[in-house]
Amino acid sequence: MTALSAWLVTDGRVLASANIANDRASRRKGLCGQTHIEGAFVIPNCRWVHTFGMRVAIDVAYLDAVGNVIKTAQMSKLRLGAPVRNARTVVEAEKGAFARWGISVGNKIEVRDSNNNPELTSQ
Repeated sequence: MTALSAWLVTDGRVLASANIANDRASRRKGLCGQTHIEGAFVIPNCRWVHTFGMRVAIDVAYLDAVGNVIKTAQMSKLRLGAPVRNARTVVEAEKGAFARWGISVGNKIEVRDSNNNPELTSQ
C-alpha cells in the first residue's frame, strides 16, 4: 500500500499534511485501526464513506469537482454515511480538526502534491 503525500491548502494557507489514497489497497484500508490521526486522508473519486473498523471519530468533508466543500460531517465509529450528490473527493481528519482549521461549507480546498508528482491532480 502506498499513498501520495500532499498538503491541504485553502486561501493560500496550508491546513495540514495529507495522504492521498492512490490505489485500491490504500482506499480499502483508509484510517481503519488508527488510534490517532495526523493531518488528513484524501480519497479521490469518492462520494461516501463509512467508519467500520475505525477506532476514532472523524471529520469528513465532501468536495465537488473543483474542490469546493459541499458538505461536512462528523462521524462516530461504526457508521455508514449516505452518498453525497456531486461529491468527487472526500477528506477525512480526526474529529475537531475542521473546526481548528476553519473548514466549512463553501471553502475551496486544494490538494497540492508535496513531491511535485504529476500524477496528483490538484483540486
